[in-house]
Amino acid sequence: MHPVFKTVLKRLGLGVATLFVVSAIIFSSISMLPGDFGEAVLGQAATEETVAAFRDELGLDEPAVVRYFQWVGAVATGDLGTSFSGRSSSGVDRSRPVVDLVGPRLWNTLFLAGVTAMIAVPLALLLGLTAALYRGSVYDRAVNVTTLTTIATPEFFVAYILILVFAAINPWFPSLANVQADTPLAERLYRVALPAMTLTLVIVAHMMRMTRAAIINLLASPYIEMARLKGATPREIILRHALPNAWAPIATVIAFNLAYLVVGVVVVEVVFVYPGIGQLMVDAVTTRDIPVVQACALIFAGTYILLNLIADIIGIITNPRLLHPR
Repeated sequence: MHPVFKTVLKRLGLGVATLFVVSAIIFSSISMLPGDFGEAVLGQAATEETVAAFRDELGLDEPAVVRYFQWVGAVATGDLGTSFSGRSSSGVDRSRPVVDLVGPRLWNTLFLAGVTAMIAVPLALLLGLTAALYRGSVYDRAVNVTTLTTIATPEFFVAYILILVFAAINPWFPSLANVQADTPLAERLYRVALPAMTLTLVIVAHMMRMTRAAIINLLASPYIEMARLKGATPREIILRHALPNAWAPIATVIAFNLAYLVVGVVVVEVVFVYPGIGQLMVDAVTTRDIPVVQACALIFAGTYILLNLIADIIGIITNPRLLHPR
């Protein structure tokens, strides 16, 4: 079996095992939340008999271990369950499948993450390469100070500053990113401008600094010195010799930040009232909608594990020492 294929299979197995452990942690954490879920969903006006019937209908009175394996088995078949929202003490059931609730919101989150990634990744690579190329210059110091300031600033503060500057003082963009399923692409891009700008400022700093550090570290290698002695220009040294060998750490930090775009957008979505999966999860926690919370948390965990798995594979493929360990 080819070493790359064997390594991919090992990483996939590890990813599945990790996701299984994470699913147990998610289920246990939600089960330990204080309060009665039946009363939280049906409201204080519901009678004890109604709450008991509700819990029996949804299987909430069964042991936690039984409910966990029922949930995992259903998820494995693509069934995320039925939302608790829409139920009432009057017996009226307007609840919807969790897939119908998560699907559009997940698409909105992926759209925002995709727009941000298309801006942030090339910008971070460009800033990192040029900062390494002109190391110690005024440009390098300015980029480092700016990125350090951005890293140290919470994303909600960045979001409010952008709203103040670009929506309140200068009304160029809307402060609320309220998009619909039928919103045209141009209008959607216009409405997500501030959320995308916020996420870009937050993640570009990490990717830029890792790119710069990886390139500078490789510039001290003997083969780089040999390239200099042969008369290679600084641009050729970075693009043809240093950058191809720096893809492993750069791919890892890009994967981490892309995972953050999907997993860590909760704060940004709440600030801009963006109808993404992060906003859905916050609303579901407020209303004690257990199936929706579990589905959102599992999607976040799966996305994070998948992107880290891709980063590991890229790092192994691009590094012969990892591909053929002794």
